[in-house]
Amino acid sequence: MSVYQTYYLLLPTYYLLKVRSLFGAFIFYTCIPLPQNWDIDYTRIARWAPLIGILLGGGLGLLDLALQQLGMPILTRSTLIIALGIALTGGLHLDGVADTADGLAVQEPKKRLQVMQDSVTGAFGVMAIAIVLLLKIAALSELNSSRLLCLMLALGWGRWAQVLAIALYPYLKPQGKGAFHKQAMQTPQDVLLGLFFLLSLAGFWLYWDVTRWWLPLTGTIGGIAIAGLTGVWLQKQLGGQTGDTYGAIVEWTEALWLCFLTMML
Repeated sequence: MSVYQTYYLLLPTYYLLKVRSLFGAFIFYTCIPLPQNWDIDYTRIARWAPLIGILLGGGLGLLDLALQQLGMPILTRSTLIIALGIALTGGLHLDGVADTADGLAVQEPKKRLQVMQDSVTGAFGVMAIAIVLLLKIAALSELNSSRLLCLMLALGWGRWAQVLAIALYPYLKPQGKGAFHKQAMQTPQDVLLGLFFLLSLAGFWLYWDVTRWWLPLTGTIGGIAIAGLTGVWLQKQLGGQTGDTYGAIVEWTEALWLCFLTMML
């Protein structure tokens, strides 16, 4: 058998493994059910997280357009969209916001991880969740145009920030719930895959509204900067990352990117 014949025989298997991994990402990152007889693979699912965010944002954005046509006010729509986004992910990332905030509230750094492992949400965790949700709702309510693209990019950048943190920083708990992401991460290709999706979406935005070319440009610069800075800040506070900080990075990046975008639109 020649090299070319081997290549064409293995190529379908290669893409099948990718699709199985994408299905695994849907199961892990959302509450959207898939048929039980589908072949699922959870290996390297973190690389698909930005695409999952973009697709979730697209669904939420289309619902937002439908509600707008029905005459629902923008504040009510924004609140409903944010609430539905939480429901679709099962609050997976918000739980990380709460646990991370409770841990960082401890003055002694050595005890922070121990506090973060506690399943009981403390006062600082509740306040952090409230702040994140208020920022998202307020910022989204200020965006009167391009809301579909804004939602897709916000959820995409939030999850790309998570992928970046997984790739760049050590994981603090070898047996933690997010350890398998770090162990399976392949750098830089997994980071670049998510960036490719986001840059492609920004390019579409540029093509769609070329008269406001600065929006996708500044949005991309802001997305990369905010995604990087959230990970850097938590790295300095804890000396590494955990599954909880991965979730916190997603939520804070989404909220801060939407706030940043209000200055551009």
